[in-house]
Amino acid sequence: MSSYRPSPFANITPVVKNLLIINIIFFIATYLFSNFPVTYYLGISYFDSNMFKVWQLVTYMFMHGGFQHILFNMLGLFSFGIILEQVMGSKRFLNFYLITGIGAALLHMTVVAFEVHAITGSFINPGVVVNSDHSGTIAIPGLDGAQQQQLFDLYAAPMVGASGAIFGLLLAFGMLFPEMEISMMFIPVPVKAKVIIPLYIVVELFFGVHKIPGDSVAHFAHLGGALFGYLLLKAWGIRQPGGYL
Repeated sequence: MSSYRPSPFANITPVVKNLLIINIIFFIATYLFSNFPVTYYLGISYFDSNMFKVWQLVTYMFMHGGFQHILFNMLGLFSFGIILEQVMGSKRFLNFYLITGIGAALLHMTVVAFEVHAITGSFINPGVVVNSDHSGTIAIPGLDGAQQQQLFDLYAAPMVGASGAIFGLLLAFGMLFPEMEISMMFIPVPVKAKVIIPLYIVVELFFGVHKIPGDSVAHFAHLGGALFGYLLLKAWGIRQPGGYL
């Protein structure tokens, strides 16, 4: 009797496989080049920050802040991406993934812009200068110490992670396969996609609006990925395999 067992990764679709590989390479490189400020150059900064570069709209989604961060995102990509790539086709799936990731960054940056405006009365503040070692200067009169710290954090903390694109995949999966059951961590029984995914999005909205001290999660980036995912499904007319949306 043959002892051959096929690899569980043998049936991974090509785009999902390459996205997994790229994310892992970026993650390893972050640690190999820990003396170089990789996160500041590849994570996405506020558009008015001197650290912002246009390529960050794409590169940020391949960067991650730790093992747990990349693990959960790659599990999401693996779990939902394969079936969605089969439905959409590889080229359209790749475009969907990248556009939802960019959309996530744009909504996140819009929210940050309003937070900056609330502090300074302007979206653009030349008096804020950020260095790659997380130091910097703020030359804006009239701000107290707490406001200066809050403003600096908005300018100096780059966002990283594929979560926005993953939320786009979640939204697409929920719309295309609403009756399929999903097993989620901390939930003891499988729940249908049409129930758990909208609930997940509502939770993200709640925590995005009602900020908890110490919460560093970019909740509006997640919502941006879901929003752009919805818009793309509608614009492209992507339907369930049975013909219904």
